[in-house]
Amino acid sequence: MFIRNENFKQYINAYPVVSSIIAINLIVYIMTLIPGIGDIIFYGGMSVNGLIAEGEWWRIVTSMFIHAGFMHVLFNMFSLFLFGPELEKIAGKVRFITIYFIAGLSGEAATFLLKEPTYASVGASGAIFGVFGAFGAILYHNRRTTPQLRQILLPIIVISVIMTFLQSNVNAASHIGGLVGGFILGLVYFTPKNMLRWRKY
Repeated sequence: MFIRNENFKQYINAYPVVSSIIAINLIVYIMTLIPGIGDIIFYGGMSVNGLIAEGEWWRIVTSMFIHAGFMHVLFNMFSLFLFGPELEKIAGKVRFITIYFIAGLSGEAATFLLKEPTYASVGASGAIFGVFGAFGAILYHNRRTTPQLRQILLPIIVISVIMTFLQSNVNAASHIGGLVGGFILGLVYFTPKNMLRWRKY
């Protein structure tokens, strides 16, 4: 399920939303490395609670596409590369987009509410945790019929949450906010009734 066997072209054709999000994040990261303009993009787009409170609302969106270093963007995009396709296939393009962005916004909202005005953050982690949360909702709705999926996903979700609190310089509020946002939206999307209706079209 989470082992990718497609070649590059097959992957892009099969999972256009995930591929587009990964491409945008990588392009933005490369742009932040350009002298001069890179600092403008990074500092002009990062999430800063105090500046958001003053009306710079775009930061809650732009910060989801900015990363603080190569390992940061590599880890986040590799996670999306592995886990995003299955959710895009299950949910469809539009529902996947809403899960990803609403989870990301949920992470930003949690950061805004729980962190001090000077707190600054970047990264797609909240949105990616929303993907995990959506999978958690799928497990909840199908808890009696998906033992293999449960054995794979539950340890991943639990370990990801634990590592959130063990690592330094991690925005735990964004991770947990994104996880909860993805789970709640997944509860709405992935009811057996909705899943059955999707299969009819």
